[in-house]
Amino acid sequence: MAGMTAGNPNARQPDSRRDPDRSYGTYRSPDRNHDSDRSPDRSPESPDRAAAARRSLEGLALGDAFGERWFPLFREPQRAYAEIRARETPAEPEWPWTDDTAMALAVHRVLDECGVVDQERLALAFALAYDADPGRGYGYGMHMLLPALLAEPARWRALAGGLFDGGGSLGNGAAMRVAPLGARFADDLGLVAEQAALSAEVTHAHPQGIAGAVAVAVAAALSVRSELTVAAVAEATPPGPVRDGLARAAELPFTTEPVAAAALLGSGRAIRADDTVPFAVWTAARHRDDLTAALWSTAEGSGDTDTTCAITGGIVAARTGTGAVPAVWRARREPLG
Repeated sequence: MAGMTAGNPNARQPDSRRDPDRSYGTYRSPDRNHDSDRSPDRSPESPDRAAAARRSLEGLALGDAFGERWFPLFREPQRAYAEIRARETPAEPEWPWTDDTAMALAVHRVLDECGVVDQERLALAFALAYDADPGRGYGYGMHMLLPALLAEPARWRALAGGLFDGGGSLGNGAAMRVAPLGARFADDLGLVAEQAALSAEVTHAHPQGIAGAVAVAVAAALSVRSELTVAAVAEATPPGPVRDGLARAAELPFTTEPVAAAALLGSGRAIRADDTVPFAVWTAARHRDDLTAALWSTAEGSGDTDTTCAITGGIVAARTGTGAVPAVWRARREPLG
């Protein structure tokens, strides 16, 4: 969401509306009294799933850096759209990634260390990433939350829940960072949904912010399993606007032009999960075996292109990796370290 932060004249902040339905629907939320050291029983992670998580992370970062090139900070909208339609690779020699990747790296590291989401450790990891480079393009809510988490990571639940007049964030930030988690736990879709929700809660207390993360993680898991369809993602998503948007996307033919799909589904202009996730999942399913085509199509939708492309990239690359994209893209993208 780097190009749509408070420092950008085109910024739009997350909608702070409250969803009256605060249930998790078909996804049963973990015990609300769980501690951050909660660890479900599971077998050790397989090398195949660790590799899938890394593929997804690489694709997420590539999509993030590629999508960021199209913001008005770098190209005025008409020029950006013309270059995207012409499939002209951005000429900048370096493509930095944004907060999308910074937060995905934090999730990835905590999972590497702990095996499952440890929420207090994740809160601190997010805060440390922000403290190291707050100019990555974080959204309004994260500028409020993450410095507070650096001082008091154990209070993540109260601090995240206090955002936006106590409604919590329903933004797209939990969804943008979660695809590698879905790839990691792809053998167990129930565990995917559970762990995605736990990762989201640390910063996004609103049920729809959490639902967006569940949807993207499930999509990445299904991608690894070669079972990705928009309908399947919708079915696994908790009820509410995110699921409703996915249901609309499931009915949208893949012959639809991406710009028309974005007009119908949203492409992140409002920076809400329901305005972002359905379109990104649709483009991922439309090009589930072709990461390059998926990213170009997602960019055609305009909007919050670093985040939509990060989501799409993380989903598709969980299956394909990044090896088939143009070598110059991989060379220009900022390394992950």
